[in-house]
Amino acid sequence: MKIYNFKNYIARISQSFYLLYIIKWLLLSIVIGLSIGSASAFFLVSLNWVTNWRESHVWIIALLPLGGLAIGLMYHYWGNSVVKGNNLLLEEFHSPKQIIPFRMAPLVLLGTLLTHLFGGSAGREGTAVQMGGAIADQFTHFFKLRQEDRGIILIMGISAGFASVFGTPLAGAVFALEVMVLNRIKYDALLPSLIVALIADYTCTAWHVKHTHYAIDVVPGLAPDTLLWTIIAGILFGLAAMLFSKAVYFFTKVFRHKISYPPLRPLIGGVFIALSVYLMSTTEYIGLGVPVIVRSFGENLPVYAFMIKLLLTTFTIGAGFKGGEVTPLFFIGATLGNALFLILPLPMAFLAGIGFVAVFSGATNTPIACTIMGIELFGIEAGVYIALACFVAYLFSGYTGIYSSQNRVGVKYLLYEKIKGKSLKDL
Repeated sequence: MKIYNFKNYIARISQSFYLLYIIKWLLLSIVIGLSIGSASAFFLVSLNWVTNWRESHVWIIALLPLGGLAIGLMYHYWGNSVVKGNNLLLEEFHSPKQIIPFRMAPLVLLGTLLTHLFGGSAGREGTAVQMGGAIADQFTHFFKLRQEDRGIILIMGISAGFASVFGTPLAGAVFALEVMVLNRIKYDALLPSLIVALIADYTCTAWHVKHTHYAIDVVPGLAPDTLLWTIIAGILFGLAAMLFSKAVYFFTKVFRHKISYPPLRPLIGGVFIALSVYLMSTTEYIGLGVPVIVRSFGENLPVYAFMIKLLLTTFTIGAGFKGGEVTPLFFIGATLGNALFLILPLPMAFLAGIGFVAVFSGATNTPIACTIMGIELFGIEAGVYIALACFVAYLFSGYTGIYSSQNRVGVKYLLYEKIKGKSLKDL
């Protein structure tokens, strides 16, 4: 009887610890989620304003070199410690050294707004994730959290930023877990990551921020030939993701090797981008490109649209402008899917939709998160095809990715077993 009572006592202690654990992360999730959700709302409203202003005053694109110089000088004098951006968050997760400087948040916010105001081709995910990581990490110091808790805090910051900027809390929660270490998920951070994503998304929406809605109007029934065509499309999406990642590294390397003074890189890059826009006589391929993404689901677009966006975005990022890569990846995937409609016997919106998330999957090495995102955006009806395209694209994107500091625990193919444990930048 005494042994039985003792076991019950131990069980009650364990349950109380679990309850305290949940309460601890719930309280942190509320504070972090409210902070980052509000920051994302401010960012999205500001981004929408500068985009509309640029479209109404296209002459400002001629000043893109000056905007680039301002960004370059800003980071050269005040942002050296945070210039690595998303990769700094990953490096701090793997090898903790110091709290992420809070200045990362305002610097990347201002840098991104300037990039979009003057006509650079970039996204918004990188900004939201960096703001989220920088804001969340301040609570590590404020609440004097243990070192082992800091990794969870960084995951929560990434999750909240991603979820609130795209309106996809489930994908945001999984993305933050999946992106840190390839082929391994930190399950003890799963609950905090999910809770903070839900709170941040709700907070951003509470500020009356609207997210763009996309729809796949026709989903083919499950059939062997449809699965085969989806695999073929997934292969092409994966190759596009590989090309994007390699192009980012190529242009970054060229600018660093050819121009030793960092502030001059976006200035010179801005000259080429502004000239390109002038020669094309269209602004469809700069900024986020959301209107083109929406059109890709219902009307024929130029077959080269995805390649123009790929080149402009990788050149913009390589030159040192700020923003993100994910929305341009959505653009590339959706417009490539639109082009594939000409040769594959699948519906246009269906190809645009799976391309939307599959290229993102290949470029970030996060097939699970991208599958969930596709289901959140397009519905469960296309879930099987979305998953198939995302995982095939992930496999065929090779050992590349837009986050060079991602660590690899496992491998995509047994042939490459020797690279296990290395980060992408070491390959």
